[in-house]
Amino acid sequence: MMKWEENVRKVVPYVPGEQPKDKNVIKLNTNENPYPPAPGVEELMNTMTYQDFRLYPDTDATELTKSLAKFYGVRESQIFVGVGSDDVLGMAFMTFFNNTEKPVLFPDITYSFYDVWADLYRIPYKQIPLDEDFHIRKEDYLIENGGIIFPNPNAPTGVLESVNDIEDIVKANPESVVIIDEAYIDFGGQSCLPLVEKYENLMVVQTFSKSRSMAGMRIGFAIANEKMIDYLKAAKFSYNSYTMNMPSLIMGVASVEDKAYFEQTCEKIITTREWFKKEMKALGFVFTDSYSNFLFAEHKSVPAKEIFDKLKEKKIYVRYWNKARINNRLRITIGTDEQMQQLIEALKEIV
Repeated sequence: MMKWEENVRKVVPYVPGEQPKDKNVIKLNTNENPYPPAPGVEELMNTMTYQDFRLYPDTDATELTKSLAKFYGVRESQIFVGVGSDDVLGMAFMTFFNNTEKPVLFPDITYSFYDVWADLYRIPYKQIPLDEDFHIRKEDYLIENGGIIFPNPNAPTGVLESVNDIEDIVKANPESVVIIDEAYIDFGGQSCLPLVEKYENLMVVQTFSKSRSMAGMRIGFAIANEKMIDYLKAAKFSYNSYTMNMPSLIMGVASVEDKAYFEQTCEKIITTREWFKKEMKALGFVFTDSYSNFLFAEHKSVPAKEIFDKLKEKKIYVRYWNKARINNRLRITIGTDEQMQQLIEALKEIV
């Protein structure tokens, strides 16, 4: 090791799902929405000129914040917008989880960026085991802590916790910030957003990447009380004022304003998911009762790694982790009906 390396902050980075260079594949490994964004987004893409890129973007994301406030029935001052929910969550870790003695709590099977951020910002943490059905035990979160975060529905399990159980956790931890990561809430779950008005220590984070088909535009947002949002903005503006690009800000508004298309697209994915569950059961798969845009499945006799490899040979990509407790499961994104039918036919040959 060179002498200067002693001062380097060393972390093991987050590993995203594979992005194959070959476009002639069925890509079901990163939970992207198979349908296009709202029609108004495409219209704006065709009308933008160089003038839209010449100036710095609005640091306060004013128009997008207004649209989100109207859509979700909250005040503009309760919204923080970032470059995807990863940016929002990473900023929240840096802003709120600063007690160096008490650990931040999150599940042992969850979004694998949480421990990366904790290591990056030197935040102590404790991973709380899910039960055998991959559910959170709320009593496990009634211990001393420096903060709490978990997705609902969870990723990669797709399991949804009840709002009542989540409220019990928030209520029992008034001295800690509790963050609920609702990246997949639009696919059948009940949001915790109504609790924000009731508890000043709660923050709810959502994204445009899944239900709004805009993963490439990188838009995420948090909703909380004004004081928490002010703290987030202070941290953001101390780091980088111009994080949101102009096209994302403009097209994000078009996406939010087309509520009918948003609801229609979510319903299509839910319908396909429920059909896919039945087909998978018939093939001998077992899985959690997913409320997300993916299934977390294992076969009764064929190992997950073998299925993963054989699907890849057929140019069908799903997600596999060689990790304890989940190394015999696959996370399969819900695509179009045609894509899922092709997957079923491939699985029939494999299993």
